[in-house]
Amino acid sequence: MSAQREQLERRAFLLFLAAVSVAFGAILWPFWGAIFWACAIVVIFAPLQQRLHQRLPKYPNTVALLTLLLCMIVVIVPVAFIGSAFIQEGVQFYQRLDSGEFDPRQAVQKLRDAFPVLDAALVEFGITGESVRDNLTELVKSVSGFMARETLAIGQNTFGFLMSLALMLYLAFFLLRDGDKLQQLIIKALPLGDEREQALLQKFSEVTRATVKGNLVVALVQGALGGIIFWILAIPGPFLWGVVMALLSLIPAVGAALIWLPVSLYLFASGDWVSGTILMAYGALVIGLADNVLRPLLVGRDTKLPDYVVLFSTIGGIALFGIHGFVIGPLVAALFMASWQIFMTDFNQQQS
Repeated sequence: MSAQREQLERRAFLLFLAAVSVAFGAILWPFWGAIFWACAIVVIFAPLQQRLHQRLPKYPNTVALLTLLLCMIVVIVPVAFIGSAFIQEGVQFYQRLDSGEFDPRQAVQKLRDAFPVLDAALVEFGITGESVRDNLTELVKSVSGFMARETLAIGQNTFGFLMSLALMLYLAFFLLRDGDKLQQLIIKALPLGDEREQALLQKFSEVTRATVKGNLVVALVQGALGGIIFWILAIPGPFLWGVVMALLSLIPAVGAALIWLPVSLYLFASGDWVSGTILMAYGALVIGLADNVLRPLLVGRDTKLPDYVVLFSTIGGIALFGIHGFVIGPLVAALFMASWQIFMTDFNQQQS
C-alpha cells in the first residue's frame, strides 16, 4: 500500500511540476526575445568574460559589469546610431514618395517598356505600379511617416523596446555573473544524462556564437558594400538601402540581391547602361562573393551544418520568429541533428 501511495504521490508531483513549469513559461513568454538575446550575449561574450575573470577573480560583479559595458559599446551603441541614421533617410524617402517626386508607377512602366519579357511575369504575380507604390508607402510608413503620424503608438512601442532592452541587459548581467552555476544547475535538473546535456549545451553555444557573429559580419559587409556602390553611382538614399541590404542579407544566397538587382534593372530601363552594368557586375561579383565566401566560413564551418540546411532553417526561422529567426532557425536545426546523432550513437551501443 505504501508503494502504491508513493507512486501516486510521485505521479501527482510530476503532474504538478509540469503544470507550474507551463504556467511559468507562459508568464515569461512575453519576454522571450529579451531572454533569448540575453543568453546570446552571454554566449558571444563568454571568452571576454573569462579573460576578465582571470584578471579579477575576486570581483565577479565587476567582471560582469565590464563585460556588459563593452557589449554596449561594441554592439548596442553602433546599432542605435545606425538605426537613427536609417530612420532619417527613411523619412526623407517617404517625403519624396508622398510628394510624388518618386513615382513607383513610372518605375514599373519603365521596366515593362525596357524588358517586355518581364511584363507577363509582373502581371502574373500581380505586380503593378499602383501595388508597388502602396507597398512602398506602407513599408516606409512603418519606419518613417508612421513616426510622425502615430506619435502615441511610437511612444508606446519605444517604451516597450526600451523595457525589453533593459530586461535583456539586466538578465545578461546575472547570467554573466552566475552562468557557470546556472549551467550546472540545468545539467543537474534535466533528466537527459549529464554527457548528453553537456553536448547539447556545447552545441547551443557553438551555433549561437557562429550564427550571430557570422551572419552579422556578412550583413555588415554586404550592407557596407551595397551602400558604397549606391553612393558612388549617386543613387538616392545609399545609407537607407545599405541598411536594408544588410537586413536582407540575413537570408542566405538571395538577400541583398533583392535590392541591387531591381535597381540595376531600373538603371538599364532608364537608359543609364553604364551605371546599370557597374551595379550588376559589382552586385554579382563583389556583394555576392562576400556572401558565398564569408557565410560558409563563418557560419557553416562552425555550426557544422550543410549550406542547404543553413538556408532552409534560416528562412524558416525568420518566417516563424521574425528577425530573431536568423539565429533560432539554425540553432534548432543544429540541436535537431545533434540530438539524433546522440540517439543513434546510444542506440547502436545498446544494440551491440
